[in-house]
Amino acid sequence: MSENRRFLLVRRPRGYPVEEDFSLIASDIPSPPKGGFVVRNHFASLDPAQRGWMDDEESYLPPIALDDPVRATTIGMVHASDHPSFPVGQWVMGLNALEDFSVVVPGGFTMPIDAAAVASPSHYLSALGAVGLTAYFGLVEAARPKAGETLLVSGAAGAVGSAVGQIGKILGCRVIGIAGGAEKCRRLLDDYGFDAAIDYKGKDHAALVEAIAQAAPEGADIVFENVGGHVLEAEVFNLARHARIILCGLISEYNAASREGLRNLWQILARCATIHGFLISDYVDRFPEGATQMAQWLADGRLRVDEDIQYGLENAYSAFMRLFTGENTGKLILRIV
Repeated sequence: MSENRRFLLVRRPRGYPVEEDFSLIASDIPSPPKGGFVVRNHFASLDPAQRGWMDDEESYLPPIALDDPVRATTIGMVHASDHPSFPVGQWVMGLNALEDFSVVVPGGFTMPIDAAAVASPSHYLSALGAVGLTAYFGLVEAARPKAGETLLVSGAAGAVGSAVGQIGKILGCRVIGIAGGAEKCRRLLDDYGFDAAIDYKGKDHAALVEAIAQAAPEGADIVFENVGGHVLEAEVFNLARHARIILCGLISEYNAASREGLRNLWQILARCATIHGFLISDYVDRFPEGATQMAQWLADGRLRVDEDIQYGLENAYSAFMRLFTGENTGKLILRIV
């Protein structure tokens, strides 16, 4: 390849991103800086968090600067190197960008991976990457489930939610998933082994509260929250005493003009419940531990992870929007080469 294509953020989205918020440009392939290296990206993760990084708001990571490429976790191969621990040809995973070639300097998140150990290197963006490990550490460490407890998962057909539900079943929980549409609910039951599935589409607040109550008459001991908005509003009316809410994502609110926040906090107080804000970045030093366990469950056939792979950096915008249209059918990944 003779050029470096880069998918840039050129305007802050207002509400749902539009194609004009981005630009695909071509530049020269970079050379490695002193003590650094250049990665040829093969796969990039497309995640709801990227939408938050596009806003000019304080968060756990700085906003993506205008005219910079959209930040993304990527899997790639070292193309050129001035770093002895990262020779040319080494497969790596890191927080880089939607571009063909990324410059990496020491001290970042990039780490070597063993591509030969998995069927596809893309698995390091799903089961063995931040998505799978978010499910693992978010449930096992943050929620600390006990066998027999009821686990309620929103966004349950998504990459994180489906993994959370399956891990909950492995650990002996009764698992209920909330998803949008009959097909996604079917997948929860038939593909991922959930005990019950609730379709939130077409339900107002009262109807969704009642549907959750029917599925969890004793209340949910754990809520693994990926959606927020009216789904979370309904969930807080169905909490067991001392329930734990693991706040992992709020995808329904990322494109909203304003964020109102959770109402009905009285329900949290009345049930002596807790809300735990969860970021996988707190567990980076334990990634090998989590990946080993996830790999074992995959090998044993106890865990299923689906990947929705879209092709071509030129299709980055349309691929990214699958997150918000509900079209994605697994962990959304962009294959760059």
